[in-house]
Amino acid sequence: MEFCVEDSTDVHVLIEDHRIVFSCKNADGVELYNEIEFYAKVNSKDSQDKRSGRSITCFVRKWKEKVAWPRLTKEDIKPVWLSVDFDNWRDWEGDEEVELAQVEHYAELLKKVSTKRPPPGMDDLDDDSDSADATSN
Repeated sequence: MEFCVEDSTDVHVLIEDHRIVFSCKNADGVELYNEIEFYAKVNSKDSQDKRSGRSITCFVRKWKEKVAWPRLTKEDIKPVWLSVDFDNWRDWEGDEEVELAQVEHYAELLKKVSTKRPPPGMDDLDDDSDSADATSN
């Protein structure tokens, strides 16, 4: 999730198993505060935040990664300031097929690499070793 606050100062982000608490001051010195109760448990130890000049991005890992949430918040009411970033949207439908295809592709590559073949012929390479010896004398 991303909190868009340009030129923020005094940034504090606390990610707990069931909520995130965010506070900072904007460029005008106005204090901002948000507390969000998550829909379900998150892995607070594997979550982090990153600050840039224009925003604070929080990477929050769900406790159960393969389970889709119907919404971010525990409450069924969406705050007016909260919106979906479709650039980072992940569609859960069909993920298993994509992962299976990636595994099959990787296995096929490993099979190609591990197949024993005779070494390539080197008859067509020029032998420059004689000319190097002649110039060094």
